Parts: sequence; structure tokens; C-alpha cells
Amino acid sequence: MIRISNTSSAFLTVLSFCLVSNMSSAQDVRENGNLVPAEGWQNVQENCTECHSSLLITQNSGSKSVWESRIRWMQETQGLDQLDPELEESILNYLATNYGQKDSSRRVPLKSFLLPKNPYGRID
Repeated sequence: MIRISNTSSAFLTVLSFCLVSNMSSAQDVRENGNLVPAEGWQNVQENCTECHSSLLITQNSGSKSVWESRIRWMQETQGLDQLDPELEESILNYLATNYGQKDSSRRVPLKSFLLPKNPYGRID
């Protein structure tokens, strides 16, 4: 038999509380899926994350026609069913508005004073 002291019992209670709190926080993030909470996000969450993570959405960008071409590709090659026209329009509007086409996918270069010192000499 294992005996647990009052101190150990209190520690286990606090530890259990922290674990449960962290699980509910993780669940909240998972339910939101890190999507921008704007009109139409629930439609994207309900329909798009059945097959893939919301991270796949948030890491991409495109115009409405680009997002539409991705939906067509999923329908033609991945078994995505046809969407109700109103639902599809809502999803496309949400994606184009919140994850629209970017001018560039690369970040602006860092200023030289922000870079670490080069151990091999100066680069001009």
C-alpha cells in the first residue's frame, strides 16, 4: 500500500487541476482551429477540417479563384463531395478575405545590425 502525505495529496490535487486546465485550453484552441474568427469561419471549421488540419488553411493564401481551384481539386481527386452553392460561397468569401493572395511569400530581409556576427569574416 502506498501512503500519500497531506503535502503529496495537495501537490497531486494542484497537478490534476493544472492538467485538466491545460486540456480544456488545448481543446478550446483545437475547436477554434486557429482560424480568424470572422463571418464564415464556422463553415470552414465544420467542412474543411474534417479531412485536414486548420493549419493547412492558415498556412496558405490565395484569391477567391485560387481557393475555388483547390476545392475543385479536392472534389476531383480527394473525394470531397459537392458543396451547397451558398455554403461554398461562404467558404470562398471567408478564405479569400482572411487568407487572400499575398504579394510575396517571403519575409523582408533583416537589417544587418539585427543579424548575428559572422564568425567567418565580413560579408558585403
